[in-house]
Amino acid sequence: MRRTLKLIAWSLGGGLLLVLMTLTLYLQGKRPQRDGELELPGLQAAVQVRYDELGVPHLQARHEADLYRALGYVHAQDRWFQMEMQRRLARGELAEVLGPKLLDTDKLFRTLRLREHADRMAARLDPASPAGTALQAYLDGVNHCVAHCPLPLEFDLLGLPRRPFTAADSYSVIAYLAFSFANALRTDPALTFIRDHLGERHLAPFLPPEDPLGALGRPQARRGAAQPVLARPALPAADHPALARLGELVEQASALSGVGLFEGSNAWVVGGSRTRSGKPLLAGDPHIGFSVPAVWYEAHLQAPGFELYGHFAALLPMALLGHNTDQAWSLTMFQNDDMDLVLEETDPARPGWLRHPDGWRPTEESTSRILVKGAPAVDLVLRRGPHGPLVESALPPGTAPSRPVALRWTLLETDNPVLEAFYRLNRASTLQEAREAAQGVHAPGLNILWAHARGDIGWWAAAKLPQRPAGMRPSLMLDAARGEARTLGWLPFSDNPQEENPARGYIVSANHAPASPWPLPGYYAGPHRVRHLDAALATPGRVWDAQAARELQLADGNGYAPEFIARALALLEAAPLEPQERRLLEQLGRWDGRHGVDSVEATLFNQWFHEIATSLFREPLGEAQLGLLLRARILEDALLRVLEDPTSPWWDRRDTPAVERPAERLSQSWRQALRHLETTFGAQAETWTWGRAHTLTHGHPLGRQAPLDRLFNVGPYGVPGGRETPNNFSYPVGPAPWKVQNGPSTRRVIELGDPTGAWASNPVGQSGVWGDPHYADQALAHAQGRQARRHLAAEDVQAHTHHTLSLRPAP
Repeated sequence: MRRTLKLIAWSLGGGLLLVLMTLTLYLQGKRPQRDGELELPGLQAAVQVRYDELGVPHLQARHEADLYRALGYVHAQDRWFQMEMQRRLARGELAEVLGPKLLDTDKLFRTLRLREHADRMAARLDPASPAGTALQAYLDGVNHCVAHCPLPLEFDLLGLPRRPFTAADSYSVIAYLAFSFANALRTDPALTFIRDHLGERHLAPFLPPEDPLGALGRPQARRGAAQPVLARPALPAADHPALARLGELVEQASALSGVGLFEGSNAWVVGGSRTRSGKPLLAGDPHIGFSVPAVWYEAHLQAPGFELYGHFAALLPMALLGHNTDQAWSLTMFQNDDMDLVLEETDPARPGWLRHPDGWRPTEESTSRILVKGAPAVDLVLRRGPHGPLVESALPPGTAPSRPVALRWTLLETDNPVLEAFYRLNRASTLQEAREAAQGVHAPGLNILWAHARGDIGWWAAAKLPQRPAGMRPSLMLDAARGEARTLGWLPFSDNPQEENPARGYIVSANHAPASPWPLPGYYAGPHRVRHLDAALATPGRVWDAQAARELQLADGNGYAPEFIARALALLEAAPLEPQERRLLEQLGRWDGRHGVDSVEATLFNQWFHEIATSLFREPLGEAQLGLLLRARILEDALLRVLEDPTSPWWDRRDTPAVERPAERLSQSWRQALRHLETTFGAQAETWTWGRAHTLTHGHPLGRQAPLDRLFNVGPYGVPGGRETPNNFSYPVGPAPWKVQNGPSTRRVIELGDPTGAWASNPVGQSGVWGDPHYADQALAHAQGRQARRHLAAEDVQAHTHHTLSLRPAP
């Protein structure tokens, strides 16, 4: 018997060992090839690819087209599944592989006509132009990998076929990036509801008068009239749930697809007169939704007459962030309002007819078929009005608003030669060349901060800006029947906010409202983050280098929380509180606003902020509108304005006969905050630390359910920072614990003139291939705020080469 059991044990052990060996060989076969030689058809000459310790490829070619062809191949080796997911997201094809739960997301993007726009842009691109040649060479390299590389693990799990990528797919990704910057679909319906059903006094904290001096108070000559809120008849109450659903779909698209939205950014350039090296310094950290893999793919490109270390998005051969020894640039989101929701004017005598500039015409209709895994295909009817696609097609059946609502979007109305613009920016060596490149960016709106080793620094708000009639506020829905949707053409680029070589010696951008001679509506971040950065940069006598810039990027506080708390405490002085409640409130009042991982006060503040917001807004708005408002960029500043106005109508509940006062509402919210934290984390308040309450997990599209979450996701990590801090690990307003959704997609510091003076981080790792050494090798360092040197000089690249791949022309 004992011998039999031993034989069984040996057999089971041997079988398990065989399974493990087979699995190991299977996974190793999925890894990118980084050593040896490969044939790549279309090359004119060999391309050498050196991989450094982080898996960053350094490509050296004799011809520019070869460089892009090789880039496409190595990019696809590491990020093929990411490319596939972003293509499918933008073109409304996720349900085909992920099933019915993604059908609403596909309907949204089909309704917005992203695929049609991408197809048009691809058809307009001149294939013989430099940008067209580069794109096709890059796609040739990508598609060679698609045809010959091992299928990614995710392809095996989902049963995905090999399918080549096209220029239209690249433009689809550009369109998605533009969409992800847009806040109108999430904000305009909520503000319109407030205006229509609560009134102007309730709306006032959310739409203050525009300040021509911008968030930093820098003067500009003002032209054009101010923008009062026009009085309008209310929309039917029954329309608003459908409009709220539109904003929910935007959030759902990001959450279910695993492709994050672009949410904010910091960047600054410092002139050589204020740096230790005597050359300009650039720092930047675009804030984007976290995902596995991260959004940026790093690569170093070299060909005769061209060198660039770039951060590349999926399916795009032009770097969106980049540097070399002489020049560098970074981006922040402009946050200009380039989307309008327009109530179309209907013909009362003929249903389905809409007023166009030349008279009444029937609604344009077409049908788009969506394939759904495990379910019948869906034929989606798409409609278009005079101001753009009608959003009703994205909404559940029977929930369309009583009047057609169109999306007017700059992306769909202009040629938007953004690919060509970034081709030029990748090569810009003068202020004029960088400025001319910026003019080609129409949507999404971007702040481009640029510097050159010779001493020049510049900033351009790159966007196509509509000129609107006086009195228009596009942050509210526009009524075409009242003439509110009219525009007066486009402003010339020279009227866009911009600066070159300012006397102060630096430029800073943090999604804030810029000074502008024109009314410039947008969904700007509040002023506290940029003012914190500006105060540091303006410090007299301070000398800037890479270490100082990194420290500023990691600042985990600013003036917002202390100002909020001071205003709240001023209203709470007479409120009766229990001793423990009073002790913790006094502790919060002494806090400096820093969101370090050991801070209890950061946890107290954020829970109280949530309780105040939901207490004031839930009853008058309802759950659907509250959900949109809690995700809106305007929330923080609006609450500050409510706190500074004890007579604001938001303090009084409409569902009680009593008149509630600020002290009563705030003390109730404080008690509720403490009860929730005690229930969640235990009775000992000293254990309610921010690092315990505020965590980052990088989610993979297949990691939304067990057990795949443990396989594909990366984290969790307790992280510092918050929604309004420079070190911006942001999360939806809600009860503790808080799951970080977006933050620094990279942190870069570039000291120009020094080939060893570039530092950066990646939130996860270079490779999207599970099991690859570079799948998550930078995740902990990024969460802790550490950066690694990026290699540019030839001897530096050679010293840090870990693998070498030679790509040869096919015979």
